[in-house]
Amino acid sequence: MASFALRRLALSSSARSFHSSARSLIKVGDKLPNLDVLVENSPGNKVNLSEFTKGKALIIGVPAAFSPSCSESHVPGYINHKALKDAGNVFVVAVNDPFVTKAWGASLDPEGISGIRFLGDPTAKFTEAIDLAFDGAAIFGGPRSKRYAMEVEGGNVTSLHVEPDNTGLNVSAAEKVLG
Repeated sequence: MASFALRRLALSSSARSFHSSARSLIKVGDKLPNLDVLVENSPGNKVNLSEFTKGKALIIGVPAAFSPSCSESHVPGYINHKALKDAGNVFVVAVNDPFVTKAWGASLDPEGISGIRFLGDPTAKFTEAIDLAFDGAAIFGGPRSKRYAMEVEGGNVTSLHVEPDNTGLNVSAAEKVLG
């Protein structure tokens, strides 16, 4: 009798989590999702990337603000790249709260000269919507973003550079993306 109750509970739980369509990795040609879940500098300052990518844009996804590769190589590579100005609007998205991303941006680009905007994705909803999340619980305590660089024009993805191991730094490096 107990095993029947457990099976019934398991079935009802799986039915509740069923989605009619599976998420799929965003790909070249796709439109960015229209979501008001990213935040800049404070929880009340929502940023919808679909509104800021009507022209040319670059979105850089990182596993965590202040992590070694993100802070020492990945984002500084973009800040210091001579072709950054040709990339359009540039955003760094991290699965962190807006206070962390604000402090991180100020530490990497104190004068704001690069023009890069640092956005928090505190609930990982944007990252999950583009299917670029991974389970980072063992290192970061929860879901995190794969490391990527996404070129966008007219709201559509024109190029996508996702690290095959989620956190490495090769295909999404500034030299590979900006030339």
